[in-house]
Order: sequence, then C-alpha cells, then structure tokens
Amino acid sequence: MNALPGFRDFYPEQLAIRRHIFGRWREVARRYGFREYDGPPLEPLELFTQKSGAEIVGQLFNFVDKGDRAVALRPEMTPTLARMVGAHHRDYKKPLKWFAIPQLFRYEKQQRGRLREHFQFNADIIGESDVAADIELIALAIDSLRALGLKQDDFVVRVSDRRAWQRHFAAAGITDDKQYAAFQAIDKMEREPLEKTREKLAALTTKVDEVLAFPKDDLRNVLDQIGDLAAFCEVDFKIVRGLAYYTGIVWEIHDRKGELRAIAGGGRYDNLLKLVSGVDLPALGFGMGDVVLGELLKERGLLPKENHGLDCYLVIADEGLRPTALKLAHDLRDAGIAVDYALTMTKVGKQFQAASHSGARYAVTIGPEEWAAGEVKLKDLAAGKEERVRIAELKGKIS
Repeated sequence: MNALPGFRDFYPEQLAIRRHIFGRWREVARRYGFREYDGPPLEPLELFTQKSGAEIVGQLFNFVDKGDRAVALRPEMTPTLARMVGAHHRDYKKPLKWFAIPQLFRYEKQQRGRLREHFQFNADIIGESDVAADIELIALAIDSLRALGLKQDDFVVRVSDRRAWQRHFAAAGITDDKQYAAFQAIDKMEREPLEKTREKLAALTTKVDEVLAFPKDDLRNVLDQIGDLAAFCEVDFKIVRGLAYYTGIVWEIHDRKGELRAIAGGGRYDNLLKLVSGVDLPALGFGMGDVVLGELLKERGLLPKENHGLDCYLVIADEGLRPTALKLAHDLRDAGIAVDYALTMTKVGKQFQAASHSGARYAVTIGPEEWAAGEVKLKDLAAGKEERVRIAELKGKIS
C-alpha cells in the first residue's frame, strides 16, 4: 500500500536531509534571537474561514469531529500564531520574535514544488510597526538560505509594498471592495497568460494599461538599511502576495533561474491579530517551505551526504566475549558515543563489512588476546589504519 497522494514517506535518508534543513533553520533563528513555539495541527475551521472566506474550504482537509465540531488540518501557521498571541500577549514583552517549523496540509493539485503536505519555517515579529522589523525578517530569511550553502547567484528576494498597490488601484478607479480581486490578478500574472490577467482586470476597471504599468514608489531606501545583504534583493512590484491579510511591505524569494515556485514569502499583516483575537498589535512574518527548497538544494548539489552518525562498530572476534562487548558498548554509549554491533553471532569478516556499510568512523575489535592485555584494536575505517589501544583510553580516542 502506498502513501496517500501528495504525502511523503521519510526513509532514513530523506529524514537526514529534513533534519539537516531544520537544523540550519533553528540555528539561524537562534542567532537572530527568535524563540521556538508550536501549536496544534488541528484547528477550528472558523479560524481559517474568518479571514479567508468560505471559499478556502475547498483547499483544506476539513471534517466534523466526534464532538460535532467543524475542524481542519492547518493549511498555514499564521492564524494559529495570531490566536495564541491574542490569548496570552500580556504575558510577553514586545516585540515578540517567534519561529516554528510546522507541518501544513492543503488539499491542492499536486505539481512540481507543491504537495498536499509540507514543512515550513515560519518566523514572525509581533508588536513592532517600524520598518526595522521588516528588514530583520528579510535578513533572517537570506541568512537561513546562506546557511544551507546557497549564494547570491542562486536566489533573489523580490520586494514590493501592498500600500503602493492600493494607491495605484485607487488611481485606476478600482474601489476598495474590488481591490482583493485586483491583487489576485496581479499575484497570478507570472503564472498565467497576459491576456488572462488583462481580462480579469478589465472586469474591475477600464484603465487596464495604467494598472499594468505598476506603482512607481521607491523602496531602495528600505533595502539600503539591510546593508551588504541588499545584494540579494531587488524591488519588484509584480510581487503582491495572494493572501488578503497583508497590509504593507511584502516579498518573495525565488531562484535566480526562475525554474521553481517561490522558495519563501512574507510581509506585514498588521490587522490579522485584531481580526482573529481582538488584540490590536502590528505583526509581520514569512514562511519558507521545505519542498521547493529541497529541490533547489538538490539542483545545486548542496544536499548533505548521508551520514549515519555512528562513531564506532564493535567487532566481536570471540563469542565468549559477547557479555564483555555489551558492557563496553553501554559504557561507550553512556559517554555519548554512538555504537553498534552484530546482534547475533556473525563471522568477523561480515562484521567488518557491516561496520563499513554502517558509515562508522571506527571499528573496535574485541579479541581474547587483546582483551587479556587490557586492550582492543581500533581501526580508522576511512584511513584503513589500525592500532592497539588501551581500553581505558578508548573513549578519548573515539570522541
């Protein structure tokens, strides 16, 4: 039986890659002073429909639970964060700098870079309205990718501003109640034929050409504040972000070759907390998914080589020494050393094969002659060099 369409099995090799990516995300977030949080994968359906409308239900995994509650697997983390902060914001000094790595679920058509589940690095700042917070988040996203080995010629941060678009739409005669539809048209413009975009805009205004001319606001003063990392950024008003709750600066990260979906995206959403929880606090954040990022790292040859993380493999040369070997294994494990061995009687040659296959750094041979002398044989499996080592000195040699 196979996994459900759009869902992934994580065999040890794939899980090692996921752990590598998560580790870089966590380390960079820590360096930026962000604290990790999490929330439930199942939420009230209303949490998502109250901000996005009933039409979002078609994109969700939702059902009525045994308590007769309408619920959904979370398609994004921001509403959960808004709910959590609204409930306990008085317990924390502002601004909050929080991050999470949730698994998200969306009932969508599968395509390259998009599945029905994915993990996402979410980072948000709550309680700060100054543009310095926008700069901080963009820098965090850039450094998260740099920590994975990606460079300036691999990706670009495309920065825009929804407020400029709102003024631009108003000048073209698009009323407030129609601006969401206009944002949707611009957001999909790079993925649809131009005539399709023009058709959508023509239903909203007669000034289609004026709309497609894009805003003329200058955001370079914003990017200048990011210092050397500004080399990773460019102003691009084709970026608007499709979600309705964005209110200010928005941005997306794309691969330079333009072959993949967006690697990350985010922006300011100053009204969402009030909508969800009644608490009026400015907020902004971004999400970086693991699916597209994994594809980009694979294309650039930046995925880590598989490493089982095993320090040594015990080769039991005499079955009479198995109890002694097991005690040594436990002593080494207590010292924080990763150890494995053959669980049943196995020829010495096959034990060495297993040691090599395991990826262990060392093979430790326990034989009658060496053990009687208080020693073992220690072999560096990469270098092929073997030496006799005092048992009392073994931990220091391996660690």
